Amino acid sequence: MTRRPAVACALVAMVVLGGCATTVTGTPTWPGARLERVLLTAADFPAGVQYDRIVDDPGQGGGTGPPPMLSRPEGCSDGLTRVIEASAQRGPGSAAKYVAAYDGARAVMTVLTWPLDVDQLAATADRCASYDTFFDPTDEGIPMTTTRIQTARPDALVYRQTMTLSGVDNSVFFSFENVGTMAVFGIAFPTPNPGITAKGALPQTFLDIATRQAERIGAG
Repeated sequence: MTRRPAVACALVAMVVLGGCATTVTGTPTWPGARLERVLLTAADFPAGVQYDRIVDDPGQGGGTGPPPMLSRPEGCSDGLTRVIEASAQRGPGSAAKYVAAYDGARAVMTVLTWPLDVDQLAATADRCASYDTFFDPTDEGIPMTTTRIQTARPDALVYRQTMTLSGVDNSVFFSFENVGTMAVFGIAFPTPNPGITAKGALPQTFLDIATRQAERIGAG
C-alpha cells in the first residue's frame, strides 16, 4: 500500500532522529568528554552487531524529516517530540547518538547531558493512548495505540506504539529515562536484515540496550 512508507516516517518523527551515520574522531573536550565516558561503544555489543555513531547537523534545531501527520486528538502524532524539544539544550556536547542494528531489531539511542521532562512525556503518552492519524481531514484515519511496557527499571518510561493498517499491526518501541543530571531516550524498529549476523528480537533486545546504557550513565 503506497501509504505505508509515509506512515512509518510519521512514527519516526515522534522522536529526534535526524542526521547521518558517521565515525567520530578526535579528542573529546568538555562537555563532550562527559558523553564519551558514558556512551556505549561497539565493544559493548555482541559480535556482528552493526554499530555507528550518528552526528546531527549542528545547524539543525532537533530532528529532520517530514512534517507530522494530523491526528485526533490533535498533536498526538508528534506529541513526544514536542515535549523533548521544549526542554532541549543545544550546542556541541549536549547530546550523543548511535545506532545498533541486529537482524530483527534496529535501535537508535540518544544520550543527553540534560534531563527529560518525564512527567510530561508520561502525560502525553496517556493522552495519546488511543488516537487516529491521517493525511487529510477527510481521511478515515489510521488507528494508533500507545501502551506502556513495565520494566525492571521503575523510573524508565517504555512504550509500544502500534499502527493498525489494513488489519495488520506494526509496532515501534520508545524508551525514556533520566539518570542523575543526564538522560537517555531511544526508538527501536523491527528490521529484518539477514546480512547482519547478530540476531535481535523486540522488545527484549531494545530493553537490554536501554538498560545497559542507563547503567553506564549511572556508573559514570
